[in-house]
Amino acid sequence: MREENAPEAPAPSPGTRRPGGRTARTRAAVRDAVLAGLAEHGYPGLTVEYVAEHSGVHKTTLYRRWGDLEGLLADTLDLAGEDSWTPPDTGSLAGDLRALAREVVESFTDPVTAASGSAIIAAAFQSERAADALHAFYAERFQRCEPMVQRAVERGELPSPAENEVDAGALARAACAPLFLRLFITREPVDAHTADQSAAAALAAAQAGVFTPMGTEAGTGAGGPTPPK
Repeated sequence: MREENAPEAPAPSPGTRRPGGRTARTRAAVRDAVLAGLAEHGYPGLTVEYVAEHSGVHKTTLYRRWGDLEGLLADTLDLAGEDSWTPPDTGSLAGDLRALAREVVESFTDPVTAASGSAIIAAAFQSERAADALHAFYAERFQRCEPMVQRAVERGELPSPAENEVDAGALARAACAPLFLRLFITREPVDAHTADQSAAAALAAAQAGVFTPMGTEAGTGAGGPTPPK
């Protein structure tokens, strides 16, 4: 195991800067070690010593720059959120939602990615800091879905904003939520068919005007259509 000997100034909280060069490589190595440890041992079995051994970064450096295990996990999620992921663009909203839902299924059923992803979600139930980081990760992911809704409006698949604005985040959540329920609550199997069902339900709700942002005239102020009187 190699040790970083170069003196470093105290680092800001994870995620508050986007370093390059050697620092970026170190951060990526630590991220990979955290993910490997989560996949191998889960959050309860992950230790700073494991991350040090598998990243090649000395334990004292990890404590100085990340503080503790929760800091390492939070920065792992923050770093994952810096990727270039964009929502699917299949040419139709129905296709985009199906592709989005299938991505969820593939991520949590693929042996290469499922273990670490599931362990991160499990960690969020045991660590408030991990929960905050996971929330921020998915909030940013759903925000990236706004172009998907904009394209659908331009194609006439959804009402224009003047008629009934659609909350892109709420729509994306609705397409994925039944899958997360099956994966992590009821522990039921998921596949392409269940992904397509979830996407179709979300599409129907969007076309019915369910996903209006809070406080819009078309909604009740709670993200839904105004009930009949």
